[in-house]
Amino acid sequence: MKLDGKVAIVTGGAMGNGLGIVKMFLKYGADVVIIDYSDQINVTIQELKSPKVTGYKADIRDVDRLQKIVKDVIAKKGKIDILVNNAGVARLDKFVDMSDEVRDLHFDINIRGTWNITKLVVPFMVENQYGKIVNLSSVTGPMVADSGEVAYATTKAALIGFTKGLAMELVDYHINVNAIMPGYIMTPMVEGIAKDSNQVDPSSVIKGIASGIPMKRLGTIEELGELAAFLASDEASYITGQGIVIDGGSTLPETMSVGA
Repeated sequence: MKLDGKVAIVTGGAMGNGLGIVKMFLKYGADVVIIDYSDQINVTIQELKSPKVTGYKADIRDVDRLQKIVKDVIAKKGKIDILVNNAGVARLDKFVDMSDEVRDLHFDINIRGTWNITKLVVPFMVENQYGKIVNLSSVTGPMVADSGEVAYATTKAALIGFTKGLAMELVDYHINVNAIMPGYIMTPMVEGIAKDSNQVDPSSVIKGIASGIPMKRLGTIEELGELAAFLASDEASYITGQGIVIDGGSTLPETMSVGA
């Protein structure tokens, strides 16, 4: 299998897109280390029932905690081949109404948190002259945006710049750095948006979202996980510094279609 013998760290791997990535990494033979702030991490590890997955509860804003985790992984596994920076937050509010605290939450987790864990892992990849880094950006920010998404869009766009800059610095060490740019994927975050919409039938919100996507459905976390597994494998050895869109074609139409 294409990830046999590889050791991967996945931040935010307890649920949503991160869980889809963890599942596919296990499918392809990797040893997976989940770092997640949520208590769900314990439930997820129990449900996966795999000896190849371990977990650490941590806030990626806590550099000291991350440093201890990385040292422990190296002590136990001997290396880190793959890093997936999936952990992130999205709190929607109008720009003029958003508090500095909520703004900083986005910056501290989506940007600084990603920076923190990456800076701790990269030296080991450089030493081994090998590595795959996959950052979870979004179509929101680099390509599109809706009202209330200024903070989220800003940080997700920043991750594309982070990906490209880091890819150039690390290319001579045989380290590939790429980003995934999801559109709508069926995750707890999307389900939460539907529930908070004040609609009598939250599923109608999901159907409404799907109707605007050319494929007429949301993506699955497993589909996103398959893309991450490809980018983390040697099959993607000639790809670096790129943002790969996975959105069912939602950013494809030039105009909204008008029914006859």
